[in-house]
Amino acid sequence: MNNEIAAPSRNGQPIGPTGHFAMRFSSTPRGARLARRLAGQRLDAWGIPYDCDAHHALTLIVAELAANAVRHGRVPGRDFHLALARDATTVQIEVTDTRTEGVPVVATPTDLGDTGRGLLLVEHLADRWDWHPRRGGPGKTVWAEYVLPAGGRPAAAPSCPSSTAATVPR
Repeated sequence: MNNEIAAPSRNGQPIGPTGHFAMRFSSTPRGARLARRLAGQRLDAWGIPYDCDAHHALTLIVAELAANAVRHGRVPGRDFHLALARDATTVQIEVTDTRTEGVPVVATPTDLGDTGRGLLLVEHLADRWDWHPRRGGPGKTVWAEYVLPAGGRPAAAPSCPSSTAATVPR
């Protein structure tokens, strides 16, 4: 399900509330990958281009939360839910699974093995994150908020080309 509130602006004008995206995905590695890819496309449509730090951070947060929903929150036959919301300065990510047990815990540097770094990355990249029991059913929702720099527009930098002026080599 996709509800767009307003079309994004790429002409340098301030962006107001721009939208909400929500979809269910199969609780499989393929579903987690699709969630990350669609989130990346939505972020680009909202004026957060692929090659900027904000886009990279946000897609990594989505990837980690979706992977956790598949690995630790999977109930056979039930999907996980991804919701993205963007306003003028913030992007909020919510991933909901249907498993009631298992409280999300951030690993400490002393207990890191080959896995277990997902929420540590989310904690580092997001401005805020937490979890709560799923509304209206079994499971939990893990959410993260990312505050966009420069009043809601990713800063132009070598890794974040300006979306208003494209140059073509001749």
